[in-house]
Amino acid sequence: MFPLPIAAAVYCALVGIIVLALWLYYDRRDHERFERERRKTTFHCIRCDRLYTASVGTELCRCPRCNHENSRLRF
Repeated sequence: MFPLPIAAAVYCALVGIIVLALWLYYDRRDHERFERERRKTTFHCIRCDRLYTASVGTELCRCPRCNHENSRLRF
């Protein structure tokens, strides 16, 4: 069929391509998870003094502890 050196080179190339594809897939997936977690709006409850987060674009959010509606923190 194929000589041994050519078959070994093809095998190594296929393994390298598979490892590279898996690496890129998991890197992109982890990056998306990180960005989703990083892009949060921070709130400070004036009633119970708790810091909490909500999704991006939210201007008002209820505190999970005391249910008081607070506006987002501005720095």
